[in-house]
Amino acid sequence: MDYVISLLGPLSNGALVTLKLFFITLALSVPLGLALALARLSRFKALSRFVEAYIWLMRGTPLMLQLLFIYFALPFVPVIGVRLPDFPSAVVAFALNYAAYFAEIFRAGIQSVDRGQYEGAKVLGLSYSQTMRRIVLPQMVRTILPPVSNETITLVKDTSLIYVLALNDLLRAARGIVQRDFTTTPFVVAAAFYLLMTLVLTWGFNRLEKRYAKYDA
Repeated sequence: MDYVISLLGPLSNGALVTLKLFFITLALSVPLGLALALARLSRFKALSRFVEAYIWLMRGTPLMLQLLFIYFALPFVPVIGVRLPDFPSAVVAFALNYAAYFAEIFRAGIQSVDRGQYEGAKVLGLSYSQTMRRIVLPQMVRTILPPVSNETITLVKDTSLIYVLALNDLLRAARGIVQRDFTTTPFVVAAAFYLLMTLVLTWGFNRLEKRYAKYDA
């Protein structure tokens, strides 16, 4: 038991890196995903096709490959040629990747709103932006909560991929102790950390779903 307690300090430090990446990714990818969803539904075909291609690219290639590309290959790309430190590289890769997934979720949520809502808003003299902000998006939230919950929980687990950039996240901290002490106990404790984080997220989204379910009654 004393050994497990001694693990909490270094693993907590690793968990802070994991949580930092998680919250920054959410803060960037959710609004970017919404913007991409609206662009995907735009009347401008060129813009819609461009976003469609972007989403296909980001969803069709592994996140780890995108991480490695941004960190190692981006400095050699003509015109761009930017070398990012390890953590900013992880933030950029995660935000761009998850924005593509959120974009498809938001697009499906927007399209699930009955067309009559748009016609009613037009009769009331509301502009497109007012219609989206006051009528469509509030209804969309109720529809997208389950898939957003799944993606958010997946994000917690995907943060372990930053191990390839030598960032001292929760998983890397656990492995370092395993190699030092020749015991797998740190992996068990790290798993408990991940389970706790996903438990909190699951509880939070369940509360949100119950809250919005009241409006369906």
